[in-house]
Amino acid sequence: MATESHESAVGDSADGSAGHGTSDAVGESAALALKILVAGGFGVGKTTLVGAVSEIRPLRTEERLSQAGSGVDDTGGVDRKTTTTVAMDFGRITIRTGLSLYLFGTPGQDRFWFLWDELAQGALGAVVLADTRRLVDCFPAVDYFEHRRIPFVVAVNCFPDARAYGADEVSRALDLDRGTPVVLCDARDRDSGKEVLIRLVEHAGRVHSARLLDSVG
Repeated sequence: MATESHESAVGDSADGSAGHGTSDAVGESAALALKILVAGGFGVGKTTLVGAVSEIRPLRTEERLSQAGSGVDDTGGVDRKTTTTVAMDFGRITIRTGLSLYLFGTPGQDRFWFLWDELAQGALGAVVLADTRRLVDCFPAVDYFEHRRIPFVVAVNCFPDARAYGADEVSRALDLDRGTPVVLCDARDRDSGKEVLIRLVEHAGRVHSARLLDSVG
């Protein structure tokens, strides 16, 4: 979802003619809004990341984990997690003047994956959050975006008790396509999350530009 809005202001003097003071101030401001997905496995930090970077109060659709779901949800490594996203998270961040990102956090469990197609409509790209304690949980999201040719970056959420992996190690472990960025982050930290989003926008811009050139070449 990329939208542009243009506004102009024109002032008139009291006699109906254009006043010099206001005519000098006539201008046009453009705002670009880009849709970004935040995906990954269960308990990897998607809701935390959206909440940390959002400049508005984030929309959350969390429900408490129940005994009925204990046989379905794999909570290994995230035993303290008590809630789960059942639809999406939503937030907004302004990267710079005229550029805002609308963030849509996807649900992590496979029983909610039917929502992904709707959320992915019009997305510029995606952040795939990774937890090195449960790296295999990234494969469904990686496969999803690769098959749909949606540019993405892998952001390793550095949990305190997780083994430290380098970007190259994670890239090899996930068998990523060449050129897919892998970055380290702290999903709780706004500046860290913002750097991830900037990296994604830059990467997605290069990918879409290259595809455009190929299509007209």
